[in-house]
Amino acid sequence: MMKRGRVVPLLFITMIDKETIVRLAEEQLSHTDCYLVDVAVKPGNLIVVEIDHDQAVGIDDCVALSQYIESRLNRDEDDFELEVGSTGISSPFKIVRQYLKNIGAEVEVLLKDGRKISGVLASANEECVTITVEKKIKPEGEKRKRTISEDEIYTYSEIKYTKNIIRFK
Repeated sequence: MMKRGRVVPLLFITMIDKETIVRLAEEQLSHTDCYLVDVAVKPGNLIVVEIDHDQAVGIDDCVALSQYIESRLNRDEDDFELEVGSTGISSPFKIVRQYLKNIGAEVEVLLKDGRKISGVLASANEECVTITVEKKIKPEGEKRKRTISEDEIYTYSEIKYTKNIIRFK
C-alpha cells in the first residue's frame, strides 16, 4: 500500500550568466572613461564586477554601473547580490590596459617558475611586457660592483601576477 505524502516543490536556483553581466557592464562603460577588468559570478549568485579608469574610479562610476546592471536583471527570476568596485591599488593586473596604464611605475612580477622580479614597467603590448631591472655587476678588472639597468621581456603566459610596488617615503 502506498502512503500519500506532501509534495515538496523543488527549488531550482539558476546561475546568472557571466557573459550577460560582461555585456551589460561593457554597454554602460562604453559611455564613460572607465573600463571592465573582471566579472565573477560566485555561488549564491554573488556578482562581483571590477572596473578601472586611467586616472581614478569614483564612487559615482560604481553606483551608475551597479544601477544599470541591476535595472536590467530580473529579481523575480534570479535572486542575486551585486558588488561593483574599482581594482585595488595593490591588486594584481588582470588585463593589458592595466599594464599600459602603469607604464613607468615600479612593479613586482611573480613568474610562473617562482622567480620574483622588481623593476620599472617600461612597456607593454598585447603579447608581452618589458621590465627595467637594476642589477649589480662586477666588471672585469674593477674592484667594486656597479649597478646597471637592463630590460627584461616576459610574455603574459610566463607571468603569474604583476602588481604595483607601493613605497612611502
